Amino acid sequence: MSLSFRQSDILEIASEEGRVTVEGLAERFQVTVQTIRRDLTELSEAGKLDRVHGGAVLRSGVSNIGYEDRRALNHEAKTRIAERCAADISEGSSVFMNIGTSTEAVARQLLGHKNLMIVTNNMNVANILVENPDCQIVLAGGVLRRSDSGLVGNLAVSTIRQFKFDHAVIGCSALDADGDLMDFDLQEVLVSQTIIEQARQISLVADISKFQRTAPARIASLADIDTVYVDASLPEELAQKCRDWQTRIVDCR
Repeated sequence: MSLSFRQSDILEIASEEGRVTVEGLAERFQVTVQTIRRDLTELSEAGKLDRVHGGAVLRSGVSNIGYEDRRALNHEAKTRIAERCAADISEGSSVFMNIGTSTEAVARQLLGHKNLMIVTNNMNVANILVENPDCQIVLAGGVLRRSDSGLVGNLAVSTIRQFKFDHAVIGCSALDADGDLMDFDLQEVLVSQTIIEQARQISLVADISKFQRTAPARIASLADIDTVYVDASLPEELAQKCRDWQTRIVDCR
């Protein structure tokens, strides 16, 4: 991508401040908000920034972006993904749901399901599903991570090992070209790996932003996942690997 002078300046501002807003940039450069939105969209498509509500954040490689920004990122796509995933979860199932805004979106789509047992290390998921009177909720113990209300560590792992789930719904921070699920927090990685070991069916919910980011810690491979719910076509080489692995891909566009 060949950047305009303004787009180069936007990247420099994002590098210094971590986040930019549409209105702030429009005022700074004396252009319309529509012009800035186009700039941010092009920078996002080029893999330079992540779009969030009202602006964009610098794409991270070793640390995650803020939880509220992640919640706003690709909200409509996450909702479509969540609807398709929830439709495949049978009533009367035991389900584990891990930390992440995508799994929270699935939880919202389960409010009408009956006779569920939900086990989770995500307090946000528990707070959403408390509105479903036909849902039993079990919180995994662990150390509270205040940034996203997640429970991590050895206590969470030992709790998860007490169960064998019908279904696990997990998210990740990034998906690389080899089909590896990646994350930033080593404690969360251990929890996710244990979830995979303890579930009969494993679903990954991942919007397109996960294919545009990097993270340092490996959770597992798509070969270990039964179904992937995405909102974009996978690169052909990775799609072929999934066919070889018998990993089902559900396009939720």
